[in-house]
Amino acid sequence: MSDAVTFEVSRNDPHATRFAVEPLESLRDGEVRLAVDRFALTANNITYATFGDALGYWGFFPAAAGYGRIPAWGFGTVIETRCDGVRAGERFYGYYPMASHLTVLPVRADATGFGDGVAHRAALHPLYSRYSNTAHDPLYDAAREAYALLLRPLYITSFVIDDLLAEAAYDGAEAVVLSSASSKTAWGLAFLQRARRRREPATPRTVALTSARSAAYVRDLGFYDDVATYDGFASELPPRTPVAYIDFAGDPALTARVHRHFGENVRSSLAVGASHASGADLAAASPELPGARPRRFFAPDRIRQRSRDWGAAGFAERFGTAWHDLVAMLDSPGRSPLEVVERTGRDAVARVYAETLAGHVP
Repeated sequence: MSDAVTFEVSRNDPHATRFAVEPLESLRDGEVRLAVDRFALTANNITYATFGDALGYWGFFPAAAGYGRIPAWGFGTVIETRCDGVRAGERFYGYYPMASHLTVLPVRADATGFGDGVAHRAALHPLYSRYSNTAHDPLYDAAREAYALLLRPLYITSFVIDDLLAEAAYDGAEAVVLSSASSKTAWGLAFLQRARRRREPATPRTVALTSARSAAYVRDLGFYDDVATYDGFASELPPRTPVAYIDFAGDPALTARVHRHFGENVRSSLAVGASHASGADLAAASPELPGARPRRFFAPDRIRQRSRDWGAAGFAERFGTAWHDLVAMLDSPGRSPLEVVERTGRDAVARVYAETLAGHVP
């Protein structure tokens, strides 16, 4: 192939998309070209598009004026290299554009992987510029690549939230309430909380907030102690219960309703995701609410802190144990909450993106 093909989205209208076709230029010294083998396209990528400007997601893979390239977690294989530390045929897990190819400038390359040192990524968080060599990645399993693409970046967020809550002794909460409870990061946290409760019986119960449409799915997961709907939680959840609220929905109106229902019994309030939100929602000022002030949670900062506390190897060991527990559950017959669907080609990418943007993907 002499051209690179990349899926692009209008920065002013996420419904407007196109494919950019550009010639593959000769590599410069130090550069590496990867063929993008596969990537995940989920509601998480819609969040990247929605908050492309507000949270800097358009900065990873710059496009022509007016357009953006949505990042996606994927696998790529080196097809050409002018970097001594990276060999042709090696395969890497990391952040890719929805594209046929990616050219990178490896820095700090070793057997485990490298960082992309290209200038436009210098100001971005290094976690998103790291490419892990599958040959030396203890979490890599060729038969379960889909799990890594769909869940690994989300589950590490679940993992560090679970750790943060436990370290703070839940700020005295008796229940942890999760909005958008059907989302993968939310039920990943619920899965971890259930496992922690088995080890530490004093762990608060986990309460799901979800839509009426998703309530049966959330109950069937078996990870939550209680399930309440957005329309009915005010009558279903006692307001006197001290709670830690973990917001994966990013809906200011819902956050306000939760805070006003529990009042001063909201002991902590973390804004994590934005499955229900638009860019305007993120920019909107939060009104003064009763209870703990909502604060935004940024997983890479917590990962960095715990990597300092435990050492990089210690963090990897702890997360690896949690990851293997999750994979064991996903592999259990009749237990997996996921259905993996694979599609190939330009038309499929455009169609699945449109269906996900419209909320038509379960």
